[in-house]
Amino acid sequence: MVAEKKDPLLIKRYASRRLYNTETSDYVTLEDIAGFIRSGRDVQIVDLKSGDDLTRQYLLQIIAEHEGRGESVLPLNVLTDLVRSYTTDIQSVVPQFLAQSFEMLRQGQEQMMQKFGSPFPGFEALQAQQEAWLKAMTGGRAPGWTGPETEAESETREDLGEIKKQLAELQEKLSKMQ
Repeated sequence: MVAEKKDPLLIKRYASRRLYNTETSDYVTLEDIAGFIRSGRDVQIVDLKSGDDLTRQYLLQIIAEHEGRGESVLPLNVLTDLVRSYTTDIQSVVPQFLAQSFEMLRQGQEQMMQKFGSPFPGFEALQAQQEAWLKAMTGGRAPGWTGPETEAESETREDLGEIKKQLAELQEKLSKMQ
């Protein structure tokens, strides 16, 4: 289960690029930070000198390291589409789409948990990883974030509505099968 919501754990990056945990007054590694996140703790990583927020770049680095070690979560076509989204007009739609998609997945998991309990060992850790990935990919925006909506975003929202409807139908069929 995700830990009680607290203020983010503040990690300071020194000029030497070492990362310093301000709560425990010791140096930490990227793997330590990944562990904090898996346990449900939010982190904020800031540059000591400039005060710049470096959280996004470090979360992406953690994801890249896991993917590089063969712990692949992201299919190649998804990675390709993400790269393409940075060079197209749909770039502004992608964060909201990803946030809503993960929110739907999270809701489906919660419903499954309510019906059947934890489906497999380590499920909670997987959920924490998923939330960390979502935050990294959306810049920390909350699921369902809405800003000025473009025509493309409106179409995407309609497509998401259709996907939600299909997911609900599949969930209904699954519950009838049991």
